[in-house]
Amino acid sequence: MARAFLVVMDSVGIGGAPDAGSYFNGSIPDTGANTLAHIAEACDADRAETGRSGPLHMPALAGLGLGAAVRLASGDLAPGLEAEPRGLWGAATEQSRGKDTPSGHWELAGLPVPWDWHYFPDEVPAFPDDLTRAVAEAAGTDGVLGNRHASGTMILTSLGASHMKTGWPICYTSADSVFQIAAHEETFGLDRLLDLCATVAPRLHAMNVGRVIARPFIGTPEIGFQRTTNRRDFAVAPPAPVLTDWVQQAGRRVHAVGKIGDIFSMTGIDELRKGDDATLMGHLSDLVDTAEDGSLTFANFVEFDSLYGHRRDVAGYAAALERFDAGIAAILPRLREGDMLVLTADHGNDPSWTGTDHTRERVPVLVVGRGAGCIGQVGFADVAASVADHLGVPSQGPGRSFLG
Repeated sequence: MARAFLVVMDSVGIGGAPDAGSYFNGSIPDTGANTLAHIAEACDADRAETGRSGPLHMPALAGLGLGAAVRLASGDLAPGLEAEPRGLWGAATEQSRGKDTPSGHWELAGLPVPWDWHYFPDEVPAFPDDLTRAVAEAAGTDGVLGNRHASGTMILTSLGASHMKTGWPICYTSADSVFQIAAHEETFGLDRLLDLCATVAPRLHAMNVGRVIARPFIGTPEIGFQRTTNRRDFAVAPPAPVLTDWVQQAGRRVHAVGKIGDIFSMTGIDELRKGDDATLMGHLSDLVDTAEDGSLTFANFVEFDSLYGHRRDVAGYAAALERFDAGIAAILPRLREGDMLVLTADHGNDPSWTGTDHTRERVPVLVVGRGAGCIGQVGFADVAASVADHLGVPSQGPGRSFLG
């Protein structure tokens, strides 16, 4: 029985979104942003030499059509990715209004977001007084720190010491529909932070805020502060069945790797495996060997976005892409007859762009196990319909399968 592996390369956009001019980093529209092409251009010009060197080297994904997808999406060239495609390849355009993780993943899973998310204003304070009072009450503190838009790493530098002294949680947001709470794993407590986020999440969800994110960290003022891998997202549950539900309703198993469990509030998921991206590649590799016939494995690799895109680290992003390519190259020969592997993304986060937020872009769609050729321009929701088609389960979303 056929198996499917749907792998999201978080933020690996390929430019060309027709509505990019309606999305901004600060006052600058996202028009012209192209995460992958701009990284490849920087590598080709020797401007991404820290920790790596030379042109962007992704032979596995280039051979599946990654460079061709960039040209299709945006007309841009991605130096080093010129290989002739040997799989199905194309580019996907998002319908949902947003350039965030839930919007992209929900639509890839067959459910365009049916509402407008709530975004907090980029001013100080960013949050209404009744919300901060509720957070402080739930935390058992006299107040909160932060209360503004901020980079997650920079706000730890500026407020980590005050947090350790006062015990007040650090609350901040971004251009995404998020409410983030940072707290020290040892002095505040990881379980206490997770309980706090779980307590306030329903209030934020009622405001159409997509996620409450627990951001635990460690360290001291003397040595600095560092976020840990114990992040947890408390996301709004999808309001209608998504791909994971469709597969589960057909009596099949669904394995989630990485943030997928958080993004979908464990909807339709039988097993969850987490860790950093190196660990997640090990989980994906193991599931290629062990996942049941007829199952779906849905994976998200987040560090392109969280460690390099938001921090505008071109060389770090390039190195992460090359590591990912090597991991996928080791997996490809072990796919079974009847398996389908889909590689895609949820939005962009061009590390060469102004600001620190996501960029509105099309994304690649690379398919292994279903022949070769160009599928053209498709929708995000078509990915879910195609996975369902491959698995032989009914599609309940608006997408159309691109499989022949």
